[in-house]
Amino acid sequence: MENEQKYNEQSPDNNPQVNSKIVEKAKNKSKRHKRKIVFYYSFLTFVLLFCIVQVGASVILNTSKTVAYRSKIKTMNKVRDEAEQRNKDLKNDIKLFSKASSLEEIARNNLKMAGNKEVLVIINNTQPTSTGKEKKKKKHSKNND
Repeated sequence: MENEQKYNEQSPDNNPQVNSKIVEKAKNKSKRHKRKIVFYYSFLTFVLLFCIVQVGASVILNTSKTVAYRSKIKTMNKVRDEAEQRNKDLKNDIKLFSKASSLEEIARNNLKMAGNKEVLVIINNTQPTSTGKEKKKKKHSKNND
C-alpha cells in the first residue's frame, strides 16, 4: 500500500503544478505550431502571388509581340505584293523593248529621231505664254511710265 501512495504522489495527474506545466508546454507547442503554419501559408501565398504576376507579365508580353509580328507580316506581304507587281511590269517592259516597233517608237518620241524617208520637224515655242495677270501688270507698268 505504501508503494501505491508513493506512486500516486509521483504521478502527474494528482499534482496540480505538474498539470499546469504540462498544459503550458502543450499551449506553447500549439502556439509554435500555429506560427509555423501561419508562416508556411504566408510563404506559399507570396510564392503564388509572385507566380501569378510572372504569368500575367508573360501573357501581356506575348500578346504585344503577337500584335507586333502580325503588323510586320502584313507590311511584308504588302511589300512582297508590290515587288511582284513591279517584277511583272518590268518583264512586260522587257518584252516591249525587245520588239523593233517599240524601239522605233521610243526613238521617235523620246530621242527625236526620224526613220528612213522621213523628215523630222521640231517647232520651238520661244515665246512663253503669259497669263492674264502678267498682261495686266505690263499694262499698269506702261501707264505708270
